[in-house]
Amino acid sequence: MPDTAPEKVIEIKKLVTHYGDREILKGVDLDIHAGEIMVIMGGSGSGKTTLMRNLLGLNKPTSGSIHILGQNITRLRTRELYKLRRKMGVAFQGGALLGSMSVAENIELPLRVHTRLDENTIRIMTRMKLEVVNLAGFEDLMPSELSGGMLKRASLARSIIMDPSLLFFDEPSAGLDPVVSAELDELILRLKAAMKVTIVVVTHELESAFKIADRITVLGDGQVLMTGTVDEVCSSDNEAIQDMLNRRPRDETVNAEEYLQRLTAARGNRYFQG
Repeated sequence: MPDTAPEKVIEIKKLVTHYGDREILKGVDLDIHAGEIMVIMGGSGSGKTTLMRNLLGLNKPTSGSIHILGQNITRLRTRELYKLRRKMGVAFQGGALLGSMSVAENIELPLRVHTRLDENTIRIMTRMKLEVVNLAGFEDLMPSELSGGMLKRASLARSIIMDPSLLFFDEPSAGLDPVVSAELDELILRLKAAMKVTIVVVTHELESAFKIADRITVLGDGQVLMTGTVDEVCSSDNEAIQDMLNRRPRDETVNAEEYLQRLTAARGNRYFQG
């Protein structure tokens, strides 16, 4: 019988990451399939932001491997990593638009840096992407003149200007009202359908995650608690997952001796020096 297993666009194996002596990711294994929307969720300190930074090549893990589009990014030279990133788009949480440039200039920037396209082609491609995110007519505005939702959409337009194979979203709904958040969710779903792109979303917004996700990965204390469909996650008997889904506060006990040891160890840190 033919192999019908879905194509793996991202393969993460035994990923371990430290910040100093602190272990953040503790042997993460995860596969992300072509054409799906994978939502990564978890509470504060679960490791989801660190995992995203590892996937983007912004942080180098302590051990383990990350294969993206067939390449182990933990072993790539800087030039090779830059080349791979041309196939990846990133929409950052705050938009990360350059305040001294207009909306159009921000969106055009990747084309000007990474291609030798003529001016007319760049303008046409920019206009097309602005229409995709419903920002046609706003290209001459400055980032400071945009609302929060418009900033997110402008950032999204810039992230797709190179027609990437992979799209990464960092907290796309953060700071948006429910209506604008729902509109952004619909936009993400339309992009997936129109561009046949694989999308990775880091979010803590349950409603948004349940609406857009093909699968959800839940992290807890630097480990994968589970990966599954929305229904599978909702029906999980994992207590930590149910605490997150039902917004139940964790009953944490502070060990006074361990806390004192951490404070004592921190005395060598410049932040604590007078």
